[in-house]
Amino acid sequence: MTDFHTKLTALRRDFHRHPEPGFQEVRTKAKVAAILRDLGVEVHEGAGVVGILRCGTGNRAIGLRADMDALPIHETSTHDYLSTNPGVMHACGHDGHTTMLLGAAEILSQTRDFDGTIVFLFQPNEEHGLGARAMIDEGVLERFPIEEVYAIHNLPGAPLGQISTRPGQICASESLFEITITGKGGHASMPQTGVDAITVGAEMVLALQTIVSRKLAPAAGAVVSVTEFLTDGQRNVLPGTVTLKGDARARLPEDRETIERFMRQIASGVAATHGAEVAVSFNTEFIETINADEPTRAAIRVSRAAGLDTIPDRPAMSFSEDFAHFSAAVPGCFLLLGNGEDGPHAQPLHASNYDFNDALLPIGANFWADLARDRLPVREKN
Repeated sequence: MTDFHTKLTALRRDFHRHPEPGFQEVRTKAKVAAILRDLGVEVHEGAGVVGILRCGTGNRAIGLRADMDALPIHETSTHDYLSTNPGVMHACGHDGHTTMLLGAAEILSQTRDFDGTIVFLFQPNEEHGLGARAMIDEGVLERFPIEEVYAIHNLPGAPLGQISTRPGQICASESLFEITITGKGGHASMPQTGVDAITVGAEMVLALQTIVSRKLAPAAGAVVSVTEFLTDGQRNVLPGTVTLKGDARARLPEDRETIERFMRQIASGVAATHGAEVAVSFNTEFIETINADEPTRAAIRVSRAAGLDTIPDRPAMSFSEDFAHFSAAVPGCFLLLGNGEDGPHAQPLHASNYDFNDALLPIGANFWADLARDRLPVREKN
């Protein structure tokens, strides 16, 4: 086991040294595919990398998914395996996720103590919510039909190796919105001669906050955040155009739809009050991640059987997950795996000094292998 851990650690740190952003995972994909082939796993390359491992005569198939992309962040860590790609780093642990699934592929290719088919899904571009859809649009679920799909994400600050999940909604949706206000620019000393778009925009920003506070239930867990306020004004020029950009999160599809409906209503009403024109776009890149009951019960059972600290009913997470597109198409379960409570392992995801905890690598790899054996059990011979 020590040699296995050492090998996985070296592999994870190699991925960390060579991070690649979404849809640019050229080296990462090539390395994943080469490792799978060396293990005797059937490999298919497209937007991502798919590995197929069959054993026995069973006709059931499950999918295990890992993400491969990194983030456009300059690393400030102090360890000796820093990113060699300036301005890009694995600040979310996808290097560890990929390594754990490759470790599971090694275990299962050697033991072959399951009956059925395991589909290893190595996905690109999770961070922008585009990778899962790219693989699905390529027909991955038609070419390699699976009955269930699973994914793991590390969780900084949680005890090392703690598994937590929940049935039902576990991750929020993310919708990006943009509101363009067109008024009439003019001289800053004579605002009455134009339509000051910055005043309209400021009123709109405040009015949008009433969606969560007054249009949704207090426990809905929704968020509407304006993150950019852009104008074409100058020091003595009132802007004629303002663009508001932002991010909306929701736990339920109906709440997401409510947010969009009231956002359009508020934008239209405020603009009309001031004689301005307005255009609204509302684009949902990440849908809500929903865990199906049976896969979730299975994951909890396997975690407990492995002796891992297990939380079966954790609160839903406010972040979003591209895995949602897989679990919307096939019953699935998304799990959180504690990354540790100290040092860089407890730094927030996407922090420039975050680091995946290498102690998790054999834990995650063995959990994946145990889950595959549970879901594809070898049938007793008569």
